[in-house]
Amino acid sequence: MSDSRPIGVFDSGLGGLTVANAIKEKLPNENIVYLGDTARVPYGNKSTFLVTGYATQITNFLLGENAKLIVVACNTASALALPALQSKYQVPILGVIIPGSQAAVHATRNKHVGVIGTIATINSNAYNKVLNEIESSIQITAQACPLFVPLVEEGWLNGPVPSEITASYLKSINVANVDTLILGCTHYPLLKPMIRDHVNDNTVLIDSAETVAKETATILLEKKMSADGSNKGLLKCFVTDSPIQFEGIAKRFLGYSLDNVQTVPIH
Repeated sequence: MSDSRPIGVFDSGLGGLTVANAIKEKLPNENIVYLGDTARVPYGNKSTFLVTGYATQITNFLLGENAKLIVVACNTASALALPALQSKYQVPILGVIIPGSQAAVHATRNKHVGVIGTIATINSNAYNKVLNEIESSIQITAQACPLFVPLVEEGWLNGPVPSEITASYLKSINVANVDTLILGCTHYPLLKPMIRDHVNDNTVLIDSAETVAKETATILLEKKMSADGSNKGLLKCFVTDSPIQFEGIAKRFLGYSLDNVQTVPIH
């Protein structure tokens, strides 16, 4: 039985489009509704109380759009709000931290994993907990990178200023000799070329988007919630502030234009 209801995906801004795009590529027949909370970005310097409130409001909106499954495509919201959302709602709700951690444990050769993320994600120790649950011998070096999200949201993806900031943040990662680095924020893949230039050679960069897309496919199959092959999946985007900048930056990394991005008030 076909289920053409959309998959709901949300993030504090446009970074979660990396996850939505991975789902779109993995599941081309699925409809996707994306919300970027651009009016309240970044989440990384906000409290658990606020982030959980924002995530609840957005989940209610996505359920109003008839979402059959929700992906919290935001590491900060996954770290701070995911348990509350999963206990409150009946639909399947996935985060990005467990899939990213699983991929890192699989990839590391010297069992020394680095994690970069927002202040809130790093201070939550969410990655440390999950990584050590999967493999207790993993060594972890974590580094908060609070300027990365504003750089992405403003479109500063290259140039001397982002390069200098990136080099400064990644010093501790390189000194620690990690061989696998988790990009612990869905905005960070947009800075991947810059990050690649400033990490040690042969460091594996882990972007959880592809792993999340695989988990989404598995859950839809298990719960018999997949759209059938005749459905042409559509991506519908909403933001909570002006869509102009969102559309411009999104086109740069998606490779195609987003049509009819709508602004919605979230309360």
